[in-house]
Amino acid sequence: MSAPAPDVAARVVRWQAEHGRNHLPWQNTRDPYRVWLSEIMLQQTQVATVLQYYTRFIERFADVQALAAADADAVLALWSGLGYYSRARNLHRCAQQVVRDWGGAFPRTVDELATLPGIGRSTAGAIAAFCFGARAPILDANVRRVLTRVLGFGADLAQAANERALWAHAQELLPRADLERAMPRYTQGLMDLGATLCLPKKPSCMLCPLHDVCAARREGRPAHYPVRTRKLKRGAQSWWLLLRSDGAGRLWLERRAPAGIWAGLYCPPVFEERAGLDAALPAGCAVRELPAFIHVLTHRDLHLHPVLVQQQGPAAAGQATGVQEADGGKGADWYAPGQWAALGLPAPVRKLLDQLLVDIKK
Repeated sequence: MSAPAPDVAARVVRWQAEHGRNHLPWQNTRDPYRVWLSEIMLQQTQVATVLQYYTRFIERFADVQALAAADADAVLALWSGLGYYSRARNLHRCAQQVVRDWGGAFPRTVDELATLPGIGRSTAGAIAAFCFGARAPILDANVRRVLTRVLGFGADLAQAANERALWAHAQELLPRADLERAMPRYTQGLMDLGATLCLPKKPSCMLCPLHDVCAARREGRPAHYPVRTRKLKRGAQSWWLLLRSDGAGRLWLERRAPAGIWAGLYCPPVFEERAGLDAALPAGCAVRELPAFIHVLTHRDLHLHPVLVQQQGPAAAGQATGVQEADGGKGADWYAPGQWAALGLPAPVRKLLDQLLVDIKK
């Protein structure tokens, strides 16, 4: 690994001011609530997707007090489609803790921020750097790629000791003066370089302000970095969804268990085998197979098989379905189409229900 140039931070700061992203709605603010919200949303999610969700969240929950006071279902409903729903649950818990334990003001240090639900070291560093000018590093995926390439850091990041070593190098590279101005620029600059120039494949090295001090460019193998040998093992799973509709056009939905896939979200009854769904079908109802489709998760592919079952006449509110509810019945009931938008629904289920509405109106 080569020694970095002494002016890496200054180069990144100058480049960000002239060429970086300065138009995003969560930029140019020192409000920890808005920075924190954007950082949580941007975890494993593209900026283009986050933009529309961020704006809706700010319009609905203008500050941490409003979010803390909100019903959990309202938060999950607004989050629906962003995926990784544990982020939304932690978001709500974090807001409540900030209000309860910190008087509604986010703590200012990395160590204190990292005690809050859903905030790890990198997110804590981003909030501290952006909002308080703290000399704190971050290591999200983009920044990790930039720094390992610049440094020629080829150690396997699957090993905790090597990850700690990279954190130490990231700390050493931070600006040392005028931190109130430099730290937000530097932190954003590293993010911008990773998102726009220092791409995983075919990086635009000659446009990078660090190209002449970058070890990976000198070696001619930027794609070699970062090194991580442990790979995710993908799997596949089939689920059958029982879309049970009553004569009034309502669907039976139930809240899923608090752990696992789609935890805490509303969903039609799920069966891991078709035989289980068949055994739960009520007698005398029209059954229609809907097209199966695949929903891609981080670790597995869900092969979803929706089956629409229509009974005659409206069912009474709370009427049992004959299906064992995922959470013992909490939240399980018949829901009309006008109520679906207020429920926290998994993205593929929401799309499925939207398509059902289209079919009904034809």
